[in-house]
Amino acid sequence: MAEAAHRTVSVKIEGRVQGVCYRAWTDETARRLGLSGMVRNASDGSVEAVFSGPAAKVDAMLKRCADGPPDARVSKVTIIKEGGSVAPGFRVIGTNWR
Repeated sequence: MAEAAHRTVSVKIEGRVQGVCYRAWTDETARRLGLSGMVRNASDGSVEAVFSGPAAKVDAMLKRCADGPPDARVSKVTIIKEGGSVAPGFRVIGTNWR
């Protein structure tokens, strides 16, 4: 039962999502929900993230990603891949602040 309730998704978040603290917000929000995974800026101006944990918490994170932090203007959240495994904990890739 617990296995079926676990979900891992890779997502692409588009819009005004770089330079607005989106990665820091994602890190804080994912940690608060107890999710594992990572977030990073992509070269095309989007943000890429992986969220792994209880399915209901992953779903909650996906809903929150559609809004993001106050200065973000999210136009689209796309699930690129379902499944896979990630190391425990949440990481911000490509930054010196953490």
